[in-house]
Amino acid sequence: MVRIGIDIGGTFLKAGVVSEEGQILATAARPTAFPRPVDAIIDDIAGAATDALEKAGLTLADVSFVGCGCPGTVNQQTRRIERADNLGFVQTPLVDELEARLGKPVMAENDANTALLGEWIAGAAKGAANCVCITLGTGVGGGVIVENRMVRGVNSAGAELGHMVIVPNGNQCNCGRKGCWETYASVTALIRQTKAAMSAHPESAMWSLAPTLEEVNGRTAWDAMRAGDAVGTAVVDQYIEYVGIGVVNMINIFQPEVLCVGGAISKEGDRLLKPLAEKAAAERYSQYSEKQTKICRCALGNDAGIIGAAFLDRV
Repeated sequence: MVRIGIDIGGTFLKAGVVSEEGQILATAARPTAFPRPVDAIIDDIAGAATDALEKAGLTLADVSFVGCGCPGTVNQQTRRIERADNLGFVQTPLVDELEARLGKPVMAENDANTALLGEWIAGAAKGAANCVCITLGTGVGGGVIVENRMVRGVNSAGAELGHMVIVPNGNQCNCGRKGCWETYASVTALIRQTKAAMSAHPESAMWSLAPTLEEVNGRTAWDAMRAGDAVGTAVVDQYIEYVGIGVVNMINIFQPEVLCVGGAISKEGDRLLKPLAEKAAAERYSQYSEKQTKICRCALGNDAGIIGAAFLDRV
């Protein structure tokens, strides 16, 4: 028997056929194409699953379980997506609808949690009873596993790691608070920090990489740093400091065996991870303990959500 993992994104609905060992056997994708009716989106989610099965030379008769990672808040009790703005889901009975279409047991979970679960099943956090995953992207996402159980909270909205405040009365966050970690450690925040530094330093080499502020992206400061630009280096160092504040907070709160970092910024490797480890070593509450948290890069990339979704019944 095999499993199906589904990763619902704002651009594509991706499905994968996954073995019991956590290996992806085949994948398929369909455009999300929002805005359009919710039923049409769910039809294509189910369609992507059957497309993947066809590629693998299998049928629904070979499937034991279907899991789905979705943006927004997923209520485990009601089996509904309470809200996912980029899909038009409001109290949407996604689980029931997919079960009706596929005839298989289905579970759904927030997509950041499914990414963590993928790393726990087959990636950087494999074998760790306690682990944290943070994703540095448009926002700061994350997930937490404690004693082999996913932290969901009383309302299934637990582990919103990006929405802890690290700067009182700081930058306005879309969640309504000010100073959230997301407003300092996301790629969106890094772009804003890069633009501010460029505006203040017209001599910076960053201007040769991005001749206009509209061309700035999450790589601009890093590329300038590699070229020896002092301003770019300062932007990167300050950004890592912001990321590190949250990382140390996560270690102090959860004391995980593994804390893995994902998202596009994680591709910077040791230039990101080494200073994070140094900050953690200097500031963590548990610095005198024999066991310490391993800080590493996520291993599965875009496959994490599919693999994690396929094993939602494990946590």
